[in-house]
Amino acid sequence: MPGKPVDWQAGWLRGALELALAAVLAEGDGHGYALAQRLDEHGFGQVKGAALYPVLGRMERDGVVTANWEPGEGGPGRKVYALTPAGRDRLGEQRAEWARFSVLMHGLLTEAPPVAHVPDRSLQGER
Repeated sequence: MPGKPVDWQAGWLRGALELALAAVLAEGDGHGYALAQRLDEHGFGQVKGAALYPVLGRMERDGVVTANWEPGEGGPGRKVYALTPAGRDRLGEQRAEWARFSVLMHGLLTEAPPVAHVPDRSLQGER
C-alpha cells in the first residue's frame, strides 16, 4: 500500500523550522512571506504564518534574529528579519548537531532490527 504524502508542516518541518529559517536567513534578510517563499523554493512546501511567525518571534527573543520595520512600497510596512552574529554561531552549531542526528536516524531506519526485537505476528491481537 503506498504511503500517504508527507505533510511537512504538521510533521518533520515543524521540529526543524527554526533551523530551516536560520538557514534561509543566512542566504539573506527577508520578511515573513519572503522567508516562507524561500522555504517553498527549497522544496518544503507552503509554510503557514501560524507556524512561521511564532518561531520567528522566539528567535527574536532569543537574540538569533533581529526584526526591523521597513516601509512598504504602496502598502503597509513589513517586519524584515536578519540573522545576528549569535544566530550565525547557533546555525553553525545546529548544522553539526543535525549532521549527527541524520546519521543516527539513517542508521536506525536502514539497519535490520535485531532478531530478538522482531515481533511475532502470530501473537498480534493476543494480550
